[in-house]
Amino acid sequence: MMGKRSAAPFIVWMALFTIVPLAMVVWFAFTDASGNWTFDNILAIGDYAETFLSSIAMGAVATLICLVLAYPLAYSISRSSERVQQTMVMIIMLPMWMNFLLRTYAWMSLLENNGFINQFLGLLGIGPLHMINTKGAIVLGMVYNFLPFMVLPLYSVMVKIDASVIEAAQDLGASFWNVLRRVLLPLSMPGIVTGITMVFVPAVSTFVISKLLGGGKEMMIGDVIEMLFVGNAPNYNVGAALSLILMVLILICMGITSLVDKDEEEIGGMMA
Repeated sequence: MMGKRSAAPFIVWMALFTIVPLAMVVWFAFTDASGNWTFDNILAIGDYAETFLSSIAMGAVATLICLVLAYPLAYSISRSSERVQQTMVMIIMLPMWMNFLLRTYAWMSLLENNGFINQFLGLLGIGPLHMINTKGAIVLGMVYNFLPFMVLPLYSVMVKIDASVIEAAQDLGASFWNVLRRVLLPLSMPGIVTGITMVFVPAVSTFVISKLLGGGKEMMIGDVIEMLFVGNAPNYNVGAALSLILMVLILICMGITSLVDKDEEEIGGMMA
């Protein structure tokens, strides 16, 4: 009885801040302005298919770059001493303690035509290069803001890998690439999948980065949703339908993560 009473606040919290907002999104997605049931909002997503695919493409590129940068960094940290590990993790988390908006504004100052990067390139006789208000600037902003979300899951998995497993493979004559492909990648797969999920989902749905570094010229699906809710001609129903599609994408990523975690537990049990 006491257990049920102690769980009551959590149930109320979930109902107010999870179930109710989700139900409202579903309601608006499948109704029109008059409250009648319709699938027109879902079908209207086809009008934004190009923006949706572009957002997925840029999110995928940013996620891939984060993975390529984070994997060797996480491995290097995991093989360091405990003191170095603590210092490096703190340095990686340090930008996350700063306001997300301020970090993105900083990149605006760096990338603009008269920014620090172009001034430095000018000293070398290069440029000025047009970097701001481009897809490359948006991807760069994503990588900078979301890279810690890739490093930390990878590090948390790699630090648990027994060094003797790697040494045994090397003693048996395995090359670096064979150790990477047959030992490190399979054992670190849960961290890879978790990192991909934590980077790809916010990258696809972001609108602050694309608005500031893209200058409104490179629209992402997050910008469209914001425009449909707070723009000059709001359409809550279509905006809710687009949000619902993104939520389905998130659920799919979470499902994949759950499956990989289960496989890792089975592998860990077999190795034990």
